[in-house]
Amino acid sequence: MNILAPSLLAADFNILGKQIKETEKAGAEYLHIDVMDGIFVPSISFGMPLISSIRDTSGQFFDVHLMIVEPERYIREFVECGADGITFHLEAARDVRQIIEAIHEAGAKAGISIKPGTPLEAVYPYLQEVELILIMSVEPGFGGQPFMPEAYERIRQLRNYIDKNKLSVKIEVDGGVGKKNVREVIGAGADICVAGSAVFKKRSISENISHFMAAFKENEKKKMISDGKIR
Repeated sequence: MNILAPSLLAADFNILGKQIKETEKAGAEYLHIDVMDGIFVPSISFGMPLISSIRDTSGQFFDVHLMIVEPERYIREFVECGADGITFHLEAARDVRQIIEAIHEAGAKAGISIKPGTPLEAVYPYLQEVELILIMSVEPGFGGQPFMPEAYERIRQLRNYIDKNKLSVKIEVDGGVGKKNVREVIGAGADICVAGSAVFKKRSISENISHFMAAFKENEKKKMISDGKIR
């Protein structure tokens, strides 16, 4: 089954706790938490104090995405304040395996993210060592950007490589994912969809999430039919 990871970048921080509970009640298993340092990406977001303050609010998986330079400096601290998974950028890593090892030693799941211009092949050597590959479908740093159509082929290519080599690593997609394209995103092979504005803006959170859940159920049914489990 696919997983929805609402991105807190798009949340209303006046009522953050309430909105987090709404996402959980509506079926979102993950919370996506972007940490930006103003160096690796232009924006500055939130960090450890926010994660600590909301940890008791939610039983969801805290999917922490580090868009920072030298991510190895803060691995243990992020896990101690509540991160369940830590995804770092390949482009920011001096020693990829050292960071993966540090994340696992701290007790979290490890993920690698790549920008739209980074070749997929750059992550292939690490697919057996991490739990997640995050494909950015926008340039990282700002919320609300439109989905880059070329990301579909990148998702398909990575999905084919993972399946061909019988690997268990999950594919996460972040950037411009909403109800208009979620079926295409998961149809291409994504396991986890990060969505910010599509969850927190316009209609109610529960109504917004219901569109994702419906798409996930449809995709699961298609898989079962394809596998011959249902007719």
